[in-house]
Amino acid sequence: MTGTNSDGSITIAIVNWNTRDLLIQALQSIYCQEFVSPLRVVVVDNASKDGSAEAVRNRFPQCELIVNKENVGYARGNNQVLETTTSQFTLLLNPDVILPNHCLQTVVQFMHDHPNAGALGVKQVHPDGSLQRSVRGFPTPMGIFCDICGLSRLLPNNRRVGSYRMTWMDYSSVEEVDQPMGTFLLLRGTALESVGLLDEDFPIFFNEVDWCLRCKRAGWKIFYTPDVAIIHYGGAGTMQVGSAMAWESRRALLTFYKKHYSSALYLPIRLFIAIASWPHAWLQSRRRKRASK
Repeated sequence: MTGTNSDGSITIAIVNWNTRDLLIQALQSIYCQEFVSPLRVVVVDNASKDGSAEAVRNRFPQCELIVNKENVGYARGNNQVLETTTSQFTLLLNPDVILPNHCLQTVVQFMHDHPNAGALGVKQVHPDGSLQRSVRGFPTPMGIFCDICGLSRLLPNNRRVGSYRMTWMDYSSVEEVDQPMGTFLLLRGTALESVGLLDEDFPIFFNEVDWCLRCKRAGWKIFYTPDVAIIHYGGAGTMQVGSAMAWESRRALLTFYKKHYSSALYLPIRLFIAIASWPHAWLQSRRRKRASK
């Protein structure tokens, strides 16, 4: 990473794997924006076999394209862009989204109005307009314990018990939060410089969670705003590998605990979660297998 500008410029990083048609829609919604500041869009294609790279070259010659010879994962793909960005803001964006008009101008203005904001997430809706619950608390051992045991479902409005899924959040107002979903995560350049890149020990899941935790520990705040609502189709990349994602999610959670909650104080609850998450991952993998047939 090099020094960042202060002109409101944005670099958009999109990591793509075999989601050509959705990627084209996402790029169309980006280039239709009424955005006056410098805009750089970089698509990192992780060895897609559906013609994604060729479609970007043909349809959007103004878009930068990085074509990897193999699927290097989401974290590494984003880091390929983050390592070169000089923009004041960098947006990590999934390819299965559609941005509304004025989206970029609105989020940049929000960041200007909140100089202590290191990152920003926005409202996410399904294609039918229904809300996606896209903000969670950090997956602390106690929070995940309460979730696995079902306590968070029994007491959904208890903020201590339901700290992970945050079922009480109504998504209608600006909130300081822990971790907005990485589908749309706007990073301030100076926060990126102080926090660093995504940790590639989390190739698919929990890389943005880890980054947000490091961001808050570095003294920055993270916000959610409902002033922008993006359409998110969801799971376009991970559904292609189905059941493997359940096991990868479990592996990433345990890696997260090894990194951030390694003290002996957390050992009993970490062991419980490691054991209890195995059947959970097995059940999720079975469901994904059936859904893919």
